[in-house]
Amino acid sequence: MSQFEFEKATVETKGTVAVLRLNDPGALNAVSSGMLKGLAAAMDHIEKPSHGYRCVVMTGTGRGFCAGANLAGGPSSGDFDPGARDAGSALEREYHPFLRRLRQLRMPFITAVNGPAAGVGMSFALMGDLVLAARSSYFMQAFRRIGLVPDGGSTWLLPRLVGVARAKELSLLGEKLPAEKALEWGLINRVYDDESLLEEALKLADELSKGPTVALSLIRGLYWKSPDASYENQLDNERWAQREAGRTDDFAEGVTAFLQKRPAEFKGK
Repeated sequence: MSQFEFEKATVETKGTVAVLRLNDPGALNAVSSGMLKGLAAAMDHIEKPSHGYRCVVMTGTGRGFCAGANLAGGPSSGDFDPGARDAGSALEREYHPFLRRLRQLRMPFITAVNGPAAGVGMSFALMGDLVLAARSSYFMQAFRRIGLVPDGGSTWLLPRLVGVARAKELSLLGEKLPAEKALEWGLINRVYDDESLLEEALKLADELSKGPTVALSLIRGLYWKSPDASYENQLDNERWAQREAGRTDDFAEGVTAFLQKRPAEFKGK
C-alpha cells in the first residue's frame, strides 16, 4: 500500500482503488481553503491515467467525515464571517471547482461516511455514486445555525433524493439525521457497523474497480443528466453514451466472455 500526502488530505492506494481522506481530524475534517487546495492536488494525482486508479472512496480521518466549513481560521474564513460582504465568494472560487470535479470524475465514486457529515460535509457525502455510512454517523444541514443558506449543491441534491418536503425540513430545522433514518428515507445506500465501514466500502470499490470503467463512468454521467432532461433528451443521451461504450475493448471482452460462458476480465479501456 502506498500513501501520498497533500495539504490536509491523503490518498492511499489499494490496488486500483484510491482512498481519498479528508485529513484534519482535530477539526473533525472541517473544510478550509488549505484542505480544498490539498483535495485539488489529490484529484490531480487520482485522475492521472498512468496511476491506474479505477474507483475512488472518500472518507474522513479520525472520528468524523466532515464537520462543514472551517470557520475558526484560515485564509478564507472571512468569507464565512457574518460581517463579510460576500459569504458566497469562497463557494465560487474554491468549493464549486472541487464539486464539479467529483461530478465529472471518469470512474465510480463511493463515500464512506464515518461520523458527522454536516453543512458542506453533507454535500460532499451525497456526491457519492454509492453513499455508505457508519451506524453512529449522522447528516446535518447546519447552515441555518449560523444564519446561512444550504450550499455545496445541497438544494439541488436533496429534493431529488428525498423530496421537497423532507429537504425543506432538513434545511429549515437543521436537525441531525441519523444514518438509519437516512437509509430509511433513501438518502444513502447502506449502513454498516462502525468498525466494518471502510472494509465494506473497499469491497464494493474493489468490485467496481474490476468493472468496465468507461461504461461505469458513462452510467454515472447519465444519472447526473437525468433529473433535468426530458424523456426524449435522455433517450438521446443514452444513445450517445452507448456509442462510446460500444467502442471500448471492455465491451468486446464482455460479449466474448458471455458467449464463452466465463467471467469477463475488464481492463477499463
